[in-house]
Amino acid sequence: MPRDLAILACSECKRRNYTTTRNKRTVTTRLEIKKYCRFDKQRTLHRETK
Repeated sequence: MPRDLAILACSECKRRNYTTTRNKRTVTTRLEIKKYCRFDKQRTLHRETK
């Protein structure tokens, strides 16, 4: 299957808060999404980790 599990970590506190899926064929770079971090209590940039 072309969909892959991606774990998102906060760029501020470095905690792994979210999981999502991504299409391996179309998205070749790592995901970067602004999401709410409950530890920082604000919206921060979350990056995909391995």
